[in-house]
Amino acid sequence: MSFVDTLRQWDEAVTCVNRQDFSKALEIFLGIQEPNSKIYFDIGCLHLLDQDFDAAEKAFDCSIRKDEHLAIAFFQRGITFYKKKRYEESLADFQKTFKTLRGNQLIDYKALGLRYILYACDVLHNMALVEAELGNWEKAQEHLTKALNYKTEARFNIIDKALQSILKQKLFKLVEFQSKEMFKPNKHYVAELEKKDYLGKAKVVASVVPQDEFSGFAPLQPQVQDGPTRPKEPEVLRVLEGEPHTVLFEFIPETSDELAVVPGNIVFVLQKGADNWANVVFNERRGLVPYNYLERLEISLASNKNKGITPPPSRQPPTRPERIQGLTPSEVTSGNRQRQEKQSTDNSCIVKVHFNFNFVVSVPCGSPYTMLIGKISRKLNLPSSAITLSLTSEASEQSVISANTEMEELWSRASGGRVTLWCNTKEEEIHLVALHSYESSNPEDLNFQQGDKIKLLSKINQDWLEGQCNGNTGIFPASFVEEVPANGQ
Repeated sequence: MSFVDTLRQWDEAVTCVNRQDFSKALEIFLGIQEPNSKIYFDIGCLHLLDQDFDAAEKAFDCSIRKDEHLAIAFFQRGITFYKKKRYEESLADFQKTFKTLRGNQLIDYKALGLRYILYACDVLHNMALVEAELGNWEKAQEHLTKALNYKTEARFNIIDKALQSILKQKLFKLVEFQSKEMFKPNKHYVAELEKKDYLGKAKVVASVVPQDEFSGFAPLQPQVQDGPTRPKEPEVLRVLEGEPHTVLFEFIPETSDELAVVPGNIVFVLQKGADNWANVVFNERRGLVPYNYLERLEISLASNKNKGITPPPSRQPPTRPERIQGLTPSEVTSGNRQRQEKQSTDNSCIVKVHFNFNFVVSVPCGSPYTMLIGKISRKLNLPSSAITLSLTSEASEQSVISANTEMEELWSRASGGRVTLWCNTKEEEIHLVALHSYESSNPEDLNFQQGDKIKLLSKINQDWLEGQCNGNTGIFPASFVEEVPANGQ
């Protein structure tokens, strides 16, 4: 499905929601091929409205897989788990939501197409409620006390009322997202869906350029004096890293590490993964593109022939390949690890791991810590030192699993060949330096001067980042900054 078709169906589904025709909206949403994280979020909200909690959980899982920084998706999945009375998983999701807020008082999703403000005090409020459901009244009171530091004038009464309930050891009402609010497609893109006739009626024009081999209707080719000279071919086809490929189909990225390309672009493939994704360079930027969208290009300097424009392929673009952790181009350089992961024994144990998204690994029962952490490390494509495993959703000294842990306690928890763990990762702070000054009248944007240091909070998409500078938080173009090396000043 093309990007234009996806936009059209997305806009049509949101229009149905505005008309309160939720069943029709869900039908249109489910007809979209390869939805992005925002569309999956909208689907989950509609399932939640319909009280179909299992389908809502799956939709929010998909939304988080597409964008691991979407705090509102963690918040909604936490609400879904709460309604299913799976309180530990609900608490873990609310904790992830609060972590994704990165100390901010709120996140306003207006810039991303959602009319909703996610408040940190609301997240802490729900964490307190889940702790109360689990009988942990002291922890519930701690969360609400912490919420007092984040509350805004608009959220003043709700925290105070919850504290009064906690002191009486009574439950209180859950703060819920208004599921009728939907992520909407970019209004500028939607405006372009309407067909416009910019050219008017065609006129037949004859070519006046001698020896012009072009056949068809073409505009006159003006003869400009003192125009720029054509660059020499060796300067155009300079030596670049990687193998040159031509882009056959338009590719719209869905995650921050993917690269947008259109038919006719020349990209240089650095590495091809076993899951059919290629790490490429285009316009001095690196990213992932499906390899089946590309065609190898043989560049020759003796290329004065056949200068006509190659028409784009008429067939539909291939299906977007599935992203498989550990197979996408990375530090994995051979298939040995995949073959090892396929090996299993009769006494294998399924380990379910709660992370930003849930996944499973299979290891023999009684395996040492190094084997378990190695499997999870390869699954997440992260070093073992950056991963912390625990037996409960809240990592404490008693629940954390490390190389010094007696693994018999872990395997004794296995029931029916299955055991559940929680996983957290250490996030290193990334700092940027402004290459140019940036000023905008948009209140959501972050203004800064050339040379300013900026703390990166999240990657919104390929072109926009969220950061903090001089006490202010906002979004800004990625092209205006560069990353400061870890040992840089």
